[in-house]
Amino acid sequence: MDKNRKLKNSELNRITVDEFKATAKTPIIVILDNIRSLNNIGSVFRTSDAFLIQKIYLCGITATPPHKDIQKTALGATDTVVWEHVEDSIALVDALQKDGVQVLAIEQAEDAVMLQDLKPQPDTTYAVVFGNEVKGVQQAIVSSSDAVIEIPQYGTKHSLNISVSAGVVLWDLFSKLKF
Repeated sequence: MDKNRKLKNSELNRITVDEFKATAKTPIIVILDNIRSLNNIGSVFRTSDAFLIQKIYLCGITATPPHKDIQKTALGATDTVVWEHVEDSIALVDALQKDGVQVLAIEQAEDAVMLQDLKPQPDTTYAVVFGNEVKGVQQAIVSSSDAVIEIPQYGTKHSLNISVSAGVVLWDLFSKLKF
């Protein structure tokens, strides 16, 4: 037998769409604030499926399914992850906070907490806000967030694609909440 043999799709223990919908979700909500790239949106859906994210809010100009460019990267995750379009992301943040959700803006800002230093609390739902590919998270949301979380970067760019940022942040939060 080959060492470290790659698994076949049939060996991955994938759950069905119905099983996914019945599975307890990670207490994380994703807010996509004015995301332009449909491929980025689809990628966030796929990552959200992987980590059992509770819901995605698609805000402002962020496109909504069904769309072929979202589907191309989502690979069906738009059928599993609950989503909703909300025009006003600032009003959404306010409403979520009134419901006890802790809002975390993912941004580079003064007094930001480095991702590795974030210590999520049990029995708390978190909403993570990812911003526009050029302008980032709106300043009004950054200012009203319960915390600003920064992904540490050590190279010359200090800029990650939004779908990469979502993957890094969602895995980190998932691992801290589930393990």
